[in-house]
Amino acid sequence: MNECIRVETLSVRIGEVEVLKDVSFCVNRGEFVGLIGPNGAGKSTLVKVLIGEITDFKGNVRVEGRIGYLPQVQTVNREVPIDVRTYVVMPLYAKKKRLAPSEWRRVDDTLQRVGLAAVKKRHVGTLSGGELQRASLARALMAEPDILILDEPEAGVDQMGKARFYDLLDELRRERELTVFMVSHDVGLVFERCTTIMCLNKTLHCHRPTERVNPEEIKSFFSDFDLWIRGREHYEREHNI
Repeated sequence: MNECIRVETLSVRIGEVEVLKDVSFCVNRGEFVGLIGPNGAGKSTLVKVLIGEITDFKGNVRVEGRIGYLPQVQTVNREVPIDVRTYVVMPLYAKKKRLAPSEWRRVDDTLQRVGLAAVKKRHVGTLSGGELQRASLARALMAEPDILILDEPEAGVDQMGKARFYDLLDELRRERELTVFMVSHDVGLVFERCTTIMCLNKTLHCHRPTERVNPEEIKSFFSDFDLWIRGREHYEREHNI
């Protein structure tokens, strides 16, 4: 497999606070990476470096390929009269004033793929949390990305919706040969779905194939990251927020 992300000795300061210190890793094409760690560990900062939002850092960062991005919080004004189809297609309008019929077909095909074809004419403000995340995923896919970067995409989605969303990501990864790099607080689903796990708490404590990561080891890395284990196939986490 070929590398699509390489980070070498990355350090980031925000004001007087060192948020990331000497972080190094590489990601190969086609991986499904789950990035976990406690609140304040620097996960979102790392994502912002990868997408180019943060440029003031020390070290080297190389990302090869088009990026699709789902931010942590979806900033959708639910009062704006916009339907799901228009919401998904909006990034294409940033580049051109009119869309070809083939591009509209691609929009409809993408909505079909994420399971929203039946609601494409609905007001986006009426969508549930899970439906909005899938609409935002469809929107990110319109860029035809090579790398999909997601910052806690399961926020505001119920447990069943999370599982379906992770399944969809894995299916898309396999079908389109996508690389998926995802920040998550749902340790259970990360262990079940991701091919690779990264454990971050300012520095990178672990970066391995999922089958080689021991949950007990994660607990030793993150003393304040509460993790309960109910057998090898089931993991739960709780945070004091």
